[in-house]
Amino acid sequence: MDFQLTEEQILIRDMVREFVENDIKPIAGEIDKEHRFPSESITPMAELGLFGFNIDENYGGTEADAISYVLATEEMAKVSAAHAMIMGSQCSLTGPVIQKYADEETKARILPGVVSGEQIGCFCLSEPSAGCDAAAQQTTAVRQGDNYVINGSKLWITAAPQGAFFIVFAMTDKSAGVKGITAFLVERDNPGISIGLPEEKMGMNGSETCSVSFSDCVVPVSARLGAEGKGFSIAMETLDGGRLSCSAIALGIAQSALDATIDYTKERIQFGKPIAANQGVQWMLVDMATRVDCARMLVYRAAAAKIAGLPYTRESAQAKLYASETATYVTQKAVQLHGGMGYTKSYPVERLMREAKLTEIFEGTSEVQRMVIAKHILA
Repeated sequence: MDFQLTEEQILIRDMVREFVENDIKPIAGEIDKEHRFPSESITPMAELGLFGFNIDENYGGTEADAISYVLATEEMAKVSAAHAMIMGSQCSLTGPVIQKYADEETKARILPGVVSGEQIGCFCLSEPSAGCDAAAQQTTAVRQGDNYVINGSKLWITAAPQGAFFIVFAMTDKSAGVKGITAFLVERDNPGISIGLPEEKMGMNGSETCSVSFSDCVVPVSARLGAEGKGFSIAMETLDGGRLSCSAIALGIAQSALDATIDYTKERIQFGKPIAANQGVQWMLVDMATRVDCARMLVYRAAAAKIAGLPYTRESAQAKLYASETATYVTQKAVQLHGGMGYTKSYPVERLMREAKLTEIFEGTSEVQRMVIAKHILA
């Protein structure tokens, strides 16, 4: 694996870094405090091509590689993980599914809007009784002539109030277990869709999370994504990319906390010298930095496997597991080294700590990642 970034990758990283510093950083604390979706950021993000990753150029996408995508995601998450989540939902969980499994008419109609930010997509897999156990779906889709009738509820749906379309997984044959799950594209103007109130979360408050319910929601057969019974495999395939996105978000959070803590410990004077001059503090910083660098290598490895067209389920799970647990570790140490100030909103590390915890939970908990990895290493 070549650890040297290409000129294009560096250009994308630096472009996103400058944009985030100028446009996102001034509102990052505000959207967290106000628990509001950053609608003012969507068009500028789209104009930079940040919703076009993993989408073909003929639909308006950038076709930049997976390393470029994780670099952009890390830079975004350094300042606002909520923005990075919105970006990830478009680039990893919804746009690529439409591109691979929808018919040509649907792709031509939906994907340009995904890239422009005019069509926010939502990935609807989790349910009240199907969290980590994604196979325990209760939502149903019953075939009636040339239509399907969908009934059920989905939980933890990112950007649901803003969603223009939903990728919905539903049982078309309960007797077949996971082989009875089918994926559908359900557009927002379909009757029978209701959005719940936003969850009161501890972090990622700029990305609204709601339940979505479907009551006798009728969609045409053409809204089916892939063949009947292939929904579970589509979901698992999609989560490989989703976990790569999550690992890059976690990496950005961890790097941001590390950078802030290095700066603070150099400036904070106690007993006549910067606290960074103390060996005990130095060793804490070393452990933080080493974990961040190790996480970065795992994230890049997973991205490189994707670029090469290789299976990367194990690699994305390992990247997600290690990067998310690193984010939690590093942000906790960051708060500790900031002392009392770290527990206040005067510094961003308390927000980073709250945001880090979600990275161990969404797209499959750390325990689920260990199950995925164990399956591969014991095969």
